[in-house]
Amino acid sequence: MFNKITLTAASAICAAVMTVSAGTGSAEARNRGWETGAAAAGGFVAGAIIGSAASQPRYYAPPPPPPVYYAPRRPAPVYYGYRPAPWTPAWYEYCSARYRSFNPRTGYFVTYSGQPRFCQ
Repeated sequence: MFNKITLTAASAICAAVMTVSAGTGSAEARNRGWETGAAAAGGFVAGAIIGSAASQPRYYAPPPPPPVYYAPRRPAPVYYGYRPAPWTPAWYEYCSARYRSFNPRTGYFVTYSGQPRFCQ
């Protein structure tokens, strides 16, 4: 991109210098030539700058992926006042449903503070 802008600016300067340096014999004709040449060079420079800016590549970000929705988790069953006897199948089901960190081999679960407790 820098090389493109540099090349455009250099060609605009060369065209302006060549337009301005082309002179005529009389002083009055030279003044008119200067005004005409300056206008032509200014128009050329403005066109080169606008044209190079308009021809830049367009970049865009791809759209974000659609959101992923998960089915809500089934709430754990609530047991009011009922606690099955330890080491029975109902006890395993009760403790597994109530405590996510329940270890059925040991009968312990881990509390939020990190302490292991026996499921009762």
